[in-house]
Amino acid sequence: MKTYQPKAGEINRRWVLVDAQGQTLGRLASRVAVILRGKDKPVFAPHLDVGDFVVIINAEKVAVTGRKLHQKEYHHHSQHPGGLKTIRLGKLLREKPERVLEKAVRGMLPKNKLGDALFGKLKVYAGPTHPHVAQRPTPLPASN
Repeated sequence: MKTYQPKAGEINRRWVLVDAQGQTLGRLASRVAVILRGKDKPVFAPHLDVGDFVVIINAEKVAVTGRKLHQKEYHHHSQHPGGLKTIRLGKLLREKPERVLEKAVRGMLPKNKLGDALFGKLKVYAGPTHPHVAQRPTPLPASN
């Protein structure tokens, strides 16, 4: 028996709409990462991009538990001496709520060119509207 390898023409991509309102950040991010990667499909191959496009709406209404709003910090560095910048989750959620979900999902994807390609299929919006209506995304049922 030979291992099945999906061809580029055989990959069926769909658009999935995810409403983040009231959903827990980490649980939502892991579900989205699985869909982007294509691990929920029978034709999954770890070295190929077989996943679907994901549109997340209401990113500003995502839920976090515990004291994460005040304690969780995101760091980045400008590559200059003393250039370490830190921002708390609560402030980032107020200023750029899309970034919170993008960072959570990006951390769950591969750290290589494949991960970059997968991340390009993620579209996150703070409010309930999005410009991808023409793609007719199918809503993903909410899980608890």
